[in-house]
Formats: sequence, C-alpha cells, structure tokens
Amino acid sequence: MAKKIFVWVAHPKGGSLCSALANAYQFGCEAEGAEIRRMELSQMAFEKAFSGYGQGQDVLEPDLLKWQENVAWADHVMFIHPYWWGSMPAEAKMVLDRALTPGFAYKSHARGVAWARLLTGKTAAVVVTSDTPPIIDTLMYWRSGRRVLKNQVLGFCGIKTRNALQLGSVKLADQSKIQSWFSKMEKMGTKAARTVGRRDATLNTAPSQTHATA
Repeated sequence: MAKKIFVWVAHPKGGSLCSALANAYQFGCEAEGAEIRRMELSQMAFEKAFSGYGQGQDVLEPDLLKWQENVAWADHVMFIHPYWWGSMPAEAKMVLDRALTPGFAYKSHARGVAWARLLTGKTAAVVVTSDTPPIIDTLMYWRSGRRVLKNQVLGFCGIKTRNALQLGSVKLADQSKIQSWFSKMEKMGTKAARTVGRRDATLNTAPSQTHATA
C-alpha cells in the first residue's frame, strides 16, 4: 500500500528555495510509489485576523479546510519553511493557529491540564532554511525553529517528527552546496516513502530545482 504524504511549503513567496527543495523531496517520495498531496502557502487564501479559540470560533475558509483534510489524510507530513526572526513566517504560523483546531488536532480534558493528541500515529519531517548557519543556531538559540515545531506543535498534536533538518547558510551557499541540499531532500523523501509503501514505482522526470529566495 502506497504511503500517503502531505507536503506543505510554508513560504509566502512563490518560486522560493523552499519550494524547489520540496520538489526534490516529492521526487524522492514519488520514485518509491508514495501518494502525494501538496499545498503552497503562497497560493492559499484565508483571513489573517484571528481572535482565539472558543465559542464563536471563526469558520475555516476552503484552503484551511483543505489543509486540515490533507493532514488528516496523510500518514506522513513534510513542512518546510524559512527561518525568520526565530520562527516560521507569520502567515505560515497563522495557518497553524487557525487550522490546528480543538476537536481536530487535540482535545482538552474537562479537568486538569492534560489533553488528548488527536493526530497520533502520523509522522513528520521538518525542514528549515536559514541565513543563520545551523551550528550557530544550535549553540546560541538552541535550535528554536526546529524545536518548537517538532515539540510544541506537531508533538502536542501527537505527530512524531522523524527528521528535523536546518539548511544554511542560504546567503553563503554556492551552487554546489545548494545541489547537495537537493540531493539530501530527495534521499529524505525516498526514505519517508520506503517506511510504508511500494518499492516498485516507476521513476518520474525529476522536477526543476531552480530557486529564487530562501
């Protein structure tokens, strides 16, 4: 049975390096027979204002409902985003704020601070692109971009992160380094698809691996 993988490119600009890296990951997945659904933040339309959870909670727009549907459908998710001011872009964070709703992603118990993780059983890969070299981010900031998404978002909902990868420094990377990242992403995709799924898939034509911005 083919593995179901949802790829979310959480960059607000189309044609980004994140999108190109996602192409390589998707190619690796599809080469092993995985079934892919993909969404690009740059093509999603939704209200950015949000006042919080509770009664009168906003109705989700079609793109946020589709994002929820894809997460629910997937065995494995891959989220990739640039690292801006210690986190993902605000627009990407808004998707998480609005779509990881109570009753879908988690359920608080009536008493105490415990909660039910409603997305348990799924796995994830987290990929971050940054101008900050990963070693500096690790030593100075304790990998906050990877750690928060892995533990306090996905983990909170029950999704177990298998890979948390930071690629950088983007601004210092030459074409050879960029190509090595494409290769790494393709191998990650291949491994993700092999965990569950068919091994007899026919290779497709490799996607374009051009990039514009981090």
